[in-house]
Amino acid sequence: MKKVGIVMGSDSDLPVIQKAVDILRELEVPYEVHIYSAHRTPEEAKSFAASAREKGFGVMIAAAGMAAHLAGAVAANTTLPVIGIPCKGPVFDGMDALLSTVQMPSGIPVASVAVNGGANAALLAAQILAVEDSALAAKLDAKRAADAAKVLAKDRDIAASL
Repeated sequence: MKKVGIVMGSDSDLPVIQKAVDILRELEVPYEVHIYSAHRTPEEAKSFAASAREKGFGVMIAAAGMAAHLAGAVAANTTLPVIGIPCKGPVFDGMDALLSTVQMPSGIPVASVAVNGGANAALLAAQILAVEDSALAAKLDAKRAADAAKVLAKDRDIAASL
């Protein structure tokens, strides 16, 4: 199975990345996590992205706040799918990161999830990998069914209590 490469711009993004890691572990998808800054360690970020395909990665996740250039920097150096996670920052509540992540120039696409959307980034990464992996697709189907069952159980509980 291909791996998911995860890069965060700072350790302050770790709570968001932890949600992604938890989902990938649940689905038994291999991953690797690094802290590389688009601005403070651009050569390391570039090297990781440029060598990702040859190192067995199938999709990349990049999380960053504020200017949020990391996903774009990763996408500029690989043709693997890149999923950007805009992270909530102290000034604009994550809207700055969201706009930076989704406003990529033509030719360098970055998929984006919601602000702090680590879980959905992992699920999207798994769905991309599952295009060629029927066992992973089955795990995703089972997760969706289990998630639906939890909602329906809560519905029954609410209906019974009200």
